Amino acid sequence: MPTFPAWYFDESTMAGIDFEDAAQVAVYDRNQTSSTPEKEQALVTRLGIAAEHTVIDLGAGTGNFAIQAALTGASVHAIDISQAMLTNAQNKAQKAGVTTLKFHQAGFLSYEHQDQFVDFVVTKNALHILPDFWKMAAFLRIAAMLKPNGVFYLRDVIFSFPAADYEASINDWIKQVAKPAGEGWTAKDFEMHVREEHSTYGWIIEAMLTRAGFEIVEANYNTPTNAEYFCIKTI
Repeated sequence: MPTFPAWYFDESTMAGIDFEDAAQVAVYDRNQTSSTPEKEQALVTRLGIAAEHTVIDLGAGTGNFAIQAALTGASVHAIDISQAMLTNAQNKAQKAGVTTLKFHQAGFLSYEHQDQFVDFVVTKNALHILPDFWKMAAFLRIAAMLKPNGVFYLRDVIFSFPAADYEASINDWIKQVAKPAGEGWTAKDFEMHVREEHSTYGWIIEAMLTRAGFEIVEANYNTPTNAEYFCIKTI
């Protein structure tokens, strides 16, 4: 990885989970019920990814989306800060017979794309590791990787409830989604996410995307705590 100033954000210090522990990565993979091969294949189709495209998956995790994108014949780059995550993804890709997928150990702020501009950048449930200042830096870097009119797709824990209702809204969210230990993400996992990670409000994300040179074609606030954005690079 390139050398950065001492004030640069360290993406390797992710809160709560040791993503270099293969056992914890396996638990993470099991708990990602929103990232099944079937759901990721549906997203690939929805985005219109095809064999002639080049795709970057930032925060690729255990590779479900990247593999489905590569199965179209597209050239795909799977980026993750965790080597254990990438190893898990590489094992899956090998079993799936994928041949157009490259893996890179890097993050939003450290990945340096060496090839030509790309058609798609996708990131799902990963951007929240960055404080807002560094989210903006990430958006600028993503825009620089894309072709003119290239597509940026973002999905994450993003808040759209009224700011004054934050306490009740967060408590309601945790009650609704938490699972017993061993069956999925627990209340403690979600409490840690709110306390130690950096999910933010949709109106902040929208302003950042616009300032980074994106047109927000579609913003879906699917729940008060989850959102997705389809964006086009305009400048």
